[in-house]
Amino acid sequence: MTSAPSPAASPAAAGQTGPEPGGPLLTAAGLRKTYGGTTALDGADFSVSAGEIVAVMGPSGSGKSTLLHCLAGIVPPDEGRVTYAGRELSALSDAERSALRRGDFGFVFQFGQLVPELTCLENAALPLRLAGANRKQAEGRAAEWLARLEVDDIEHHRPGQISGGQGQRVAVARALTAAPRVIFADEPTGALDSLNGERVMQLLTEAARDTRAAVVLVTHEPRVAAYSDREIVVRDGRARDMSAPAGVL
Repeated sequence: MTSAPSPAASPAAAGQTGPEPGGPLLTAAGLRKTYGGTTALDGADFSVSAGEIVAVMGPSGSGKSTLLHCLAGIVPPDEGRVTYAGRELSALSDAERSALRRGDFGFVFQFGQLVPELTCLENAALPLRLAGANRKQAEGRAAEWLARLEVDDIEHHRPGQISGGQGQRVAVARALTAAPRVIFADEPTGALDSLNGERVMQLLTEAARDTRAAVVLVTHEPRVAAYSDREIVVRDGRARDMSAPAGVL
């Protein structure tokens, strides 16, 4: 198998002070979030370290996707704080949070969400292009990841011309192209059959471990959560670390 492309420092991370070695890279404390009269998060806590894969599990409507969105700075919590690499997300400007999502954070969604007008290579290169990289540099790096994820033969196809399993591998390549420090994967195998789902998870976790990226994996499937190092179960808006002693969140 082709060796992993070497990580590159992302623009958003330049000049930041990271966490202590071995300490959490991304943490959340006391997160509360309501939508109208519905409580999505009710004092949730969370942490993930560099190179660690954490599965966030729970029934539909438990708050697990809301937790991911707060951790990624997509939606602000009503109460509590999210800290990434020693910086509280709420203290950052909208532009700084957007820069994090382009560089330090990578995303894999259930249905891939590839841009239909772009080729697979252009989709995979998109984070670097948005960060200001020239086309040759961005597409060269994207091509390396497409090869690593076994879909380099479709790099000039558009999303409508490929299978769901191939599309999810392209989405994983897109998430990895900018060398993120955290990958957020929201039900990444939910739209795939079991065989394609297993292969996508194998490739995603192998790549994350090779690059020391942290992974926050939202899933309701035990077979997908089995790829993680640790499981967090979200119920009624609260998060419990299943590796912690009973009664400890």
